[in-house]
Amino acid sequence: MSAALRVAITADPYIPVPPVHYGGIERVIDFLVRGLASRGHEVTLVAHPGSRTPAALVPYGSGRHFGRAERLAELAQVGGALWARRDRVDVVHSFGRLAALLPVLPMRRVGKVQSYQRESVPWGSCAVAAALAGDSLRFTGCGTHMWDRDENGDRARWRTVFNGVELARYPFRPAVPADAPLVFLGRLDRIKGAHHAIDVARASGRRLVLAGPRTEHGDEAAYFDRAIAPHVDGAAVSWIGPVDDARKAALLGGAAALLMLVEWDEPFGIVMAEALACGTPVIGFARGSVGEVVRDGVTGFTCRDANGAVAAVARLGSIDRAAARADCEARFSSESIVAQYESLYREVGHR
Repeated sequence: MSAALRVAITADPYIPVPPVHYGGIERVIDFLVRGLASRGHEVTLVAHPGSRTPAALVPYGSGRHFGRAERLAELAQVGGALWARRDRVDVVHSFGRLAALLPVLPMRRVGKVQSYQRESVPWGSCAVAAALAGDSLRFTGCGTHMWDRDENGDRARWRTVFNGVELARYPFRPAVPADAPLVFLGRLDRIKGAHHAIDVARASGRRLVLAGPRTEHGDEAAYFDRAIAPHVDGAAVSWIGPVDDARKAALLGGAAALLMLVEWDEPFGIVMAEALACGTPVIGFARGSVGEVVRDGVTGFTCRDANGAVAAVARLGSIDRAAARADCEARFSSESIVAQYESLYREVGHR
């Protein structure tokens, strides 16, 4: 049996681990912590004070904010927590900001993993961190598209570790009724493409269910009022607001397809893996991670525009829902993701 590791995992403090509603990476951190603990590792989680975890919880943060002083205070809290435990951990895994690792970066006995879940990578900061940490630091991206143009020429430090799902939370549905709706699930912001979903559903003659939170202020609130609300009639287009895990599984499992018609390079999009876990195909614009997650013609369809998405809806009958579930089991199950991170920890830990 391999030796147990002592692992500290850090998360941004704005959403509890696990989240109640919206919060993708917090779900991944949750199953990672529980999976590591079940494998006998000693885990410390530095995260939101309301987190519920089998790990030793180090709470920090003061809620969502936009102030520089508050941001620096948070970094100091995380860095202080890691420094205090520097002799009691083998590996530190940051899902937050790279700057929080600064106190332990020069300590090459401690392995470090910095995971990126956003659309951009701070290449300059990565280069500085690599110089300080030497071979004790690795980077991961939740999609290869995030780092395959590594501006630092340091590709050996990088790994792709997809985000994933706990399959037990998403029962497989081998078939759905002929009139099953199309589904959009995510924040109702422009870049997420809910307006495209409405256009595609209308052109396809299919019902559409929109699920997820709307933004209450600023330009995104105006987007909802202008581009979404006028089309919500409770029949052809329904908006049901945020959903918890149970309602999400029922919604995705009963869908003809998930529409992922994003206007940005989505780093991963956990909702795609959640849909595939149910056996539900995904139709998405070929941006960001969509082309990595969706196997075109096998687990769904990638397309360039709304016309292509309408054509894909007409081809949904060619998708084997069992193949979609099997692909999710192989590539996106929580067990697979935990095993990949555990292997990476052993690579950089016990130095």
